[in-house]
Amino acid sequence: MSKLSAEGLSVGYGGKVLIGGISLSLNAGEVVTLIGRNGAGKSTILKSLTRQLQALGGRVYVDGADTKSLSDRQFAEKVSVVLTERLKTERMTCEEVVEAGRYPYTDFFGKLTPKDRDVVRESLQMVGAEPLAERSFSAISDGQRQRVLLARAICQQPQIMVLDEPTSYLDIRYKIEILGILRRLAAERKMLIVLSLHELDLAAKVSDKIVCVEGDRVCMAGAPEEVLCEEMIRALYGLQNGSYNALFGSVELEKPQGEARLFVLAGGGTGIPVFRALQRRGIPFSCGIFPENDVDFQVARVLAQKVFSVPAFSRVTEEAASRACEELSRAGKLYAACKTFGECNAECARLLSFAKERGIPEILTLSEV
Repeated sequence: MSKLSAEGLSVGYGGKVLIGGISLSLNAGEVVTLIGRNGAGKSTILKSLTRQLQALGGRVYVDGADTKSLSDRQFAEKVSVVLTERLKTERMTCEEVVEAGRYPYTDFFGKLTPKDRDVVRESLQMVGAEPLAERSFSAISDGQRQRVLLARAICQQPQIMVLDEPTSYLDIRYKIEILGILRRLAAERKMLIVLSLHELDLAAKVSDKIVCVEGDRVCMAGAPEEVLCEEMIRALYGLQNGSYNALFGSVELEKPQGEARLFVLAGGGTGIPVFRALQRRGIPFSCGIFPENDVDFQVARVLAQKVFSVPAFSRVTEEAASRACEELSRAGKLYAACKTFGECNAECARLLSFAKERGIPEILTLSEV
């Protein structure tokens, strides 16, 4: 089982170091994802690890061997690379593109053996690209091309696979399929998978380790639950507006400004689509009353002007309900996304009766705001 490591690696272009002092230790069976802003240097690091770009300092090792000491064939037997650059594949079928992955194992003339052809078929099958075998590579979709290129990399039978933004330009179906294949390769074949991603939600789900690249340095590396926190993502990407939710792996846009014009009574996920609809329309709102482990609370805390809540697993108290009623009175309108309440949040029903008693209008559609 292979290991890829870097010691004091410096990377850049034209002799100019962009990122220095990179030290990494990546192990077989792991999926390792590089994240960071556009232009932060993720691709530069991947190209330097895979000899596509000459390192400006330091060392890269595969199984303890300095990669500079390996021949092209020896390196290709251990490491396969899928980059974002377009291949020159004029008149090549998809099967011929995949066959190119066998070059480390063929003779001088590149002749494929029956064993090689079996590996090609298995690789196409693994990515669900068998129906594409006879089609021209230049005439298929971006999602299909990614699958074929992944099949070529698998066909190489490497111990390490490095991919630069493999989900770019893909719809959600192909993103899920590609990442699912990479996870299976890591689990079933004990391959080390190293890739870069822009989608933080997918990075959180697919990765065993995440490496944060910040312009001139690798600022942090660790498990997703250690790295993907709101503070880290805000600093890494320079977020000025909006927020990142580590629990959902999602971002929320900036909250509407001004005094709340509506109180949303919600809970259990009933409020999230309402909160986002109000945000899109620029309508400031207040909401509650949530236990702090309620899914609605996670979005409300960054989009609402005021959020009324109680500690997780606690009952909604009379005091909390009274404070929420005061805010409802100030907002002047009620939208009840939720009207049924259990024993722990029975006090929430007071807002419905309070609105009725005080003549506060309960709107039925957001167009009434």
